[in-house]
Amino acid sequence: MTKTKPSVYFYIPKQVTLLDLSGVVEVFQEARDLGLDYQLIFISGQSSVSSNSGLELSSLIHFTKVSPQKEDIIFISGFSTRALHAISDDPDFFDWLHKANQNQITICSVCTGAFLLAKSGLLDYRECTTHWKFVEKLKTDFPLVKIQKNTLYTKSENIYTSAGIITGIDLALFLIEERHGKETALKIAKELVVYKRRNGTEEQESVYLQYRNHRDEKIHTIQDWIIYNLEKTSTIEFLAELVYVSPRNLTRIFKKETGLTIADYRTKLRIEKAKSLLANSDYKIEHIAHLCGYKTSKQLKIVLHQNSDTLSSSIKKLLS
Repeated sequence: MTKTKPSVYFYIPKQVTLLDLSGVVEVFQEARDLGLDYQLIFISGQSSVSSNSGLELSSLIHFTKVSPQKEDIIFISGFSTRALHAISDDPDFFDWLHKANQNQITICSVCTGAFLLAKSGLLDYRECTTHWKFVEKLKTDFPLVKIQKNTLYTKSENIYTSAGIITGIDLALFLIEERHGKETALKIAKELVVYKRRNGTEEQESVYLQYRNHRDEKIHTIQDWIIYNLEKTSTIEFLAELVYVSPRNLTRIFKKETGLTIADYRTKLRIEKAKSLLANSDYKIEHIAHLCGYKTSKQLKIVLHQNSDTLSSSIKKLLS
């Protein structure tokens, strides 16, 4: 197969869980719609596979017919828990995975797909996760893995695992952010009508995860506007007009639904954006301050120093 662009390979096991597959596919399809040059290639050990809901997936390419390159991504979809007892023992597939790993290709699992990675040996001594229902089983069946509880997804060098279902989307968005920046990932999340989330201790405390767990569409609208306009200043009167409520009522509802004032929420977003730009861009801190809505770098530094417990050592070094 001749390749002219990076590829995302979706390995489809027997009894595949459709959402584990389709959620990730949609992220990369949206990426393609934004102009990112990905091929989506569907592979398996058979030419057709029955999903756990009975839908037949056909015209699949045998994994031995493709040779992923370093810039490519491999996703192993989750599958029905009824099939856990019959995890593939295909040595050719495991050899194929090990070759991909040796070439430092990005290898990802969604939900129970982690069991295939574990059985191949690629998760030995690595941090990983799976659906919360199967954390203990993965730990028992494969005692060499370093299972992580209560996390959305993990990264261990070139190997990533996610907890399942919607977290496959979270992981795919994280990969997009790593490769193409946070703003691109946020655009895709918005198109999919999901809220971008991240992993680990810092990410579990992310404003994108903690403060969107409500159903008030007016407050979601305000949060979306703030996210996409962090460089702008806005009065409470302006925000209230966006959703046709009084300033006083908006202030009350926002605090009730999120547990934060609008000012505190905006500050948390600005801190997170600043940390991302400091860690992943070559921008001068003065420019980053303006992108985050601060007039001077001094203002940004003061805010970051006030929240120094959330900063990585590399960012602290940049600020010193």
